[in-house]
Amino acid sequence: MRNHSRLGIAVASVAIASLALTACGASGEPANSNEGSGEVTVPESITWMAMLHTPTTPEADGPVATALAEYTGTEVDFQWVPDASKDEKINAALASDTLADITSLSNITNTSVRQALKSGQFWDVEPYLKDYPNLSKIDEKTIASARVDGKLYGVPVQKPIARYGILVRQDWLDNLGLEAPHTIEELSEVAIAFAKDDPDGNGQDDTTGFIDRLESFKLGFKMLAGHFGAGNNFVVEDDEVIPTFQTDEFKEAMEWYRGLYEQGAINGEFVTMQKSNQQDAIAQGKGGIVVTGLFEAKNYMNLALSADPNTPMKWALINDMTYDDVERRTLSDTNGGFGGWLAMSTSEVKDEAELKGILAFIDKLLDEEAFSLMTNGIEDEHYTIDSDDVVTIIDQPKWEQEVQPYNSSRPSDIVKTFKSTQPYVDEANEKMAENAEFAVIDPSLPLSSDAFDQSWSTIQQAANDAYNKYMVGQLDMAGYEDAIEKLEGQGLSTIIEELSASYAENN
Repeated sequence: MRNHSRLGIAVASVAIASLALTACGASGEPANSNEGSGEVTVPESITWMAMLHTPTTPEADGPVATALAEYTGTEVDFQWVPDASKDEKINAALASDTLADITSLSNITNTSVRQALKSGQFWDVEPYLKDYPNLSKIDEKTIASARVDGKLYGVPVQKPIARYGILVRQDWLDNLGLEAPHTIEELSEVAIAFAKDDPDGNGQDDTTGFIDRLESFKLGFKMLAGHFGAGNNFVVEDDEVIPTFQTDEFKEAMEWYRGLYEQGAINGEFVTMQKSNQQDAIAQGKGGIVVTGLFEAKNYMNLALSADPNTPMKWALINDMTYDDVERRTLSDTNGGFGGWLAMSTSEVKDEAELKGILAFIDKLLDEEAFSLMTNGIEDEHYTIDSDDVVTIIDQPKWEQEVQPYNSSRPSDIVKTFKSTQPYVDEANEKMAENAEFAVIDPSLPLSSDAFDQSWSTIQQAANDAYNKYMVGQLDMAGYEDAIEKLEGQGLSTIIEELSASYAENN
């Protein structure tokens, strides 16, 4: 649905309040009626503790807040929490029980959050979702990932299920007379050629294949290992939940990747390279392959153009990589399309009728009209849209101030995909949507383990260190396996035992 007007009927100011919140009523105009559920009314006003990913907050009575209030029938008192301090603020609010009607819980591994979910501080909403036209359509994979001990303590924030792929410099392929790779074997050949055969044609030995970074173990290499059949963080084998870094598939991928590293087909400093340095290296043409979100092709292109308006850079976006007889698969980088919970406090939302009203409000935010408001803003004020549904932002700074803060509060990122004038955006969106069919999701997401909460980050970092040492030749495979085996006595065995018990209880 296109947003043709500003929806310009004024509503009362939507004030930004302090962290201490008060409950609100659930009266208002009927929003949804469903057989068997009774009449549901949206509340006249609600409080919402929302994450802020921009330097400044939007004006409380700004155009987007005004238009959303008119569309939904609900005035929202946003409690903006800067993303950099979200854990501190959320933990304090949980400890003091000073929560909003809706609280955005975006850090799904936060121990305090998970304990609060299990302790009854938030409503289990799953029994109610079927009664709403939009909430009832949430993907079951996302629902499954969002459950904690079998309960759904908030509306799952929906994301694309699998956004990653492999970006390869198309102009370098053309220069060397190579085709875009679609198998691991072909990818190996391209990576070595990019390192050895002067793909940019400058006569110098100054290029490599992969540009990886220090998160290789958790992101870049992890995604490549998925094509070998490795699981997504954990895998279930014979009803036992074990970390992927212990599996044969993961170790087979490690041996392959180290072979490329030894041939100079991976940047030598990747184990210490920061993301910003990786981006610069790609934009500067130091390497021609990167494992990342497919949407990054646009960003790399923009970086290169800012440095050289005549850059020859072109990208091939690949999402169908396969290996040997392993079926096509891609690891989900968004927890199965789950970006956190919109959780309703049991102390602020007093009864079922009030809960149903707030769910009706969230359901309306999943309409295309509201989604467009929170994504693009007001038509002809923040953006234009042509006959091909291509969206163009009119005034970037104005959009960033008045609209962008609401992007991260959308209950879903996938209501509608808007076409873009920027290169690679539409292709990336199409391929990310295609990935959903082949997505592999972390089976440990809905499971509980006290040992995991207490020591997983330390154990994972130790495994990461062993991976790095293996990659740069400081350990052989036997040394890597010894390092992993030692972790079993440092809490890993207990994590496996508890996760496996939780899996058995919930499956």
